[in-house]
Amino acid sequence: MNSEQDKKQKVLEHLFSFVSEHKKQKMEQVIDWRTRHLTVVLEDMFQPHNASAVLRSCDILGVQDLHVVESRNPFVLMSGVAMGASKWLDMHRYRNILDCINKLKKDGYRIVATMPGDSATPLPDLNITTKLALFFGSEYSGLSQAMMEQADEHVVIPMFGFTESFNVSVSVAICLQNIMTRLHDSKIKWRLTESERQNLLLQWVRKAVRNSEAIELQIP
Repeated sequence: MNSEQDKKQKVLEHLFSFVSEHKKQKMEQVIDWRTRHLTVVLEDMFQPHNASAVLRSCDILGVQDLHVVESRNPFVLMSGVAMGASKWLDMHRYRNILDCINKLKKDGYRIVATMPGDSATPLPDLNITTKLALFFGSEYSGLSQAMMEQADEHVVIPMFGFTESFNVSVSVAICLQNIMTRLHDSKIKWRLTESERQNLLLQWVRKAVRNSEAIELQIP
């Protein structure tokens, strides 16, 4: 480790002394399954219940970053549904869909629009070897035309009933479950880097320790 990493590790170890062994082990267990190989983007979600349920799915299935586009509708959470998931995730907000897409492309993500349609790639056939950003729109209006035009690929969840679509939070959960299961079974390097692990653990333990800023100032 370099000097900066050494400093962070010292702070991390000191703050860990203020949490229970059970809490420390839980953080270390959870971070082993975190990924930035896959991320979720929500465009103009207006139903707080669904938005909050998506956060829970991201946390449960190991997706660290959630991107939220608020061109028309503000992103509102319901704490009783999110169950504290926002505390452990990194949320990125945008006012413009193109700003979001350009940022993700710059970070090496393939832009994937979820949508119904025979021309879209079935979810089980989606190539997961590269970093993926899955875009989901609202249940009524779907994804914007601007987003659809910028997508590298369209993907569809296979459906076999009369109803043409899932609830959006269910769609997110199905997609994440499918992709994360395949990643876990693959040789793809989907886990966080050592630097990302250290930074994220430090971020988490700072939230878990009361007055962490004051405690850090006392570290020699």
